[in-house]
Order: sequence, then C-alpha cells, then structure tokens
Amino acid sequence: MTGSNPVESNRSTHSPTSSLDLRIGEEQLNLLERLTNACAVSGDEGEVRTIVLESVRSLPTVSEVRVDALGSVLVTCRGSAPERMRVMVAAHMDEVGLMITSSADDGFFRFDKVGGLDERQLAGKQVLVGKDHIPGVIGAKPIHLSQSEERKRAISIESMRIDVGPESAGRVKVGNWATFATKFTRIGDSIRAKALDDRLGVATLIELIRHAPPEVDLLAAFTVQEEVGLRGAQAAAYALDPQVAVVLDCTPANDLPPWDAGDEYSSENIRYNTRLDCGPALYVADRSTLTDPRLLRHFIQVASRSNIPYQIRQPGGGGTDAGSIHTQRAGIPAISISVPGRYLHTAASIARIQDWENTLRLVHAGLTELKPDLLAQSRQ
Repeated sequence: MTGSNPVESNRSTHSPTSSLDLRIGEEQLNLLERLTNACAVSGDEGEVRTIVLESVRSLPTVSEVRVDALGSVLVTCRGSAPERMRVMVAAHMDEVGLMITSSADDGFFRFDKVGGLDERQLAGKQVLVGKDHIPGVIGAKPIHLSQSEERKRAISIESMRIDVGPESAGRVKVGNWATFATKFTRIGDSIRAKALDDRLGVATLIELIRHAPPEVDLLAAFTVQEEVGLRGAQAAAYALDPQVAVVLDCTPANDLPPWDAGDEYSSENIRYNTRLDCGPALYVADRSTLTDPRLLRHFIQVASRSNIPYQIRQPGGGGTDAGSIHTQRAGIPAISISVPGRYLHTAASIARIQDWENTLRLVHAGLTELKPDLLAQSRQ
C-alpha cells in the first residue's frame, strides 16, 4: 500500500485554477457520499484510505504518495514558483464509533466508545460491525419496562448491547469496530450523513490536491486517529517538516434555537460557536491551540479581497489536528479552518453545500497568495 517511488508531476501541462472557479458539483458530492458511507473508526481507517489513494495517485499535480507507519496518507504536490513555502494541509480520515469488548453466543455484544460519543443518544441506533459490515442495532430496555427511577437517569453504556442476532453472533469478534449505518442523503442545499467530521475535510483536501496551487509546495496529510488524541497528525507533521500548517475539519454549529425558556439566554442564542450558512469558520483558539495570528490575518484578508464569506469560530472547547501539529520540531505556525456542521459525533450530521464550497475556495485562495515573507511579519 505504500508508495515509496515518487510519481512524476505533469503540472507544467496544466494551467492554474482560479479559486473563484472552484465549485462543489455532482463529482464532489459523489466523492463525499463514498467517503461518508465508508466505515473508518479511529484505528480502522482502511476503507477511507483506499478511497483517498484511488482519488489522488493518478492526479497530474501529485509528485509523491506514501502511507506512513501509522496509516496516514502523505501526498506531496511540488509547486513551480521560484520562492515558495512548504505548507502542510491536514484532514483526518477517522470517525468516532464503537468497539466490541466481549464475546457472546446469543448475538448481544458489550461495547465501548471510540472517541467522543454521547452515550445518551446511542440507544436504538443502527450500526455496522466489522469488516463485513454486519448489521446490528444498539439495544436498551424499552421505556415501557423501565421503572420510574430508571426513566430519570440517562441510559448507561454498560446497560446497552449491540444486537446482531444469533445467526451473526459467530461472525463478530472482540476488537471489531462498529459505526453508525446512516447513509449519505442530499436534502436540498444540505447534506445529511454520518462522519461529516471529518470527511468534509478529506473531500476538500482531495480537491485542493486536484487543483494544487503552484505558488506553494502542498504537503497533504490524510491523518489517522484524530478522534482519540490527534496521533496521526503528530507523526505526519514531524515527517513532512512544513513551514506552516492548515488543518481542515468540521466544527460544531451550535446554532439551534434557545428552547429552554428558563435559560437566561433564551431570548437569543449567543453561544452558537459557529452557524450554518455563514461560510468557513476560522479558529482563534480552542482547547489545544492558539492560532498563529499571522495566518489568521492572512486568511481574513484573502476572504475580504475575494468576497468569500467567513466567520470566526467562538474561542474555547474542542480541538483539531493543529493541537499536535503546531508543537512538532521547532514549532509549526498553524490555523484550523472548518466547515460548520450540526449534530456532530452523532448518527447523523447536517452541513450546507455552500459552506463547503466557500471553505474550498478560501483555503485555495489563501494558499495561492501565501508568500514566504509571512513568517517575517510581526505576530502582533
């Protein structure tokens, strides 16, 4: 699976693409459908890795493709400008999910969470288990049979089982991963799917490779194990040794109505984090990273000049691969840019196609205008 021999680039035969000409059409939506329908819980990213390799290996912009020891896909697109920066752009291939923790002859399997899942919303969800995508359902005691005191408590993961039926019991093994069985659906201008965090980033990065700006050396990293500790990005950043990094992710859009009438903020949602329909979200700070102010200014200026809508993600909470990338080697200036999405880390998330398209356009434009003297600027 590794690609140790560099692939010669035919970049000189292709004219650069204008950022404003980039669009999300049927080809891109079909790719995202394949990516989101794939099962790739942290540590088991093979299905997405296969799609990534199929998508990038033959592209004329690609100079080299390899798979590192942890399973991340590292792609180099060498630019042609006389002075250019080495820019790492990362997106993680893995998704949150479940793992079987005990054997069972009757088809009822204990399981545990992989990554940040809210166990309160697991009961009744359809899942796919293992490499064979064995169908199952997360079972719990129905409310009809629950005592009044039980109804007041959240259902614990210890009281749930994955039920695959007795006929499939022998096909499920301890250590098998499981993920939600939700299928990609287009709903008007919206997308509903599992794992939009971060298959939206993966699909965006594939498009950036397809239209790699010649002004930079694009070092694309499709990383593993982000949801369990940003592990793949750490190794990838050390290997690629970039000058700066841009992380593509999907960030929660807490833009729901203030339903709780007793909430002091019920008249207005001011804790929205990000909003759908407002463009890509630029990070200032999260739990693990303080964004490099030079990169933040750069992308804001590019968005303003190009009339690309954007929003500032409200600081605090969460984290992206930038958390491990920016501390590698002597330090790597980094910024995260995300597509906003509702209901992340659940069985079904919602995002807007236009937000995705504007994210692609902004990142491409930002890379095109990125100059080596950026790092000589004051951080103030």
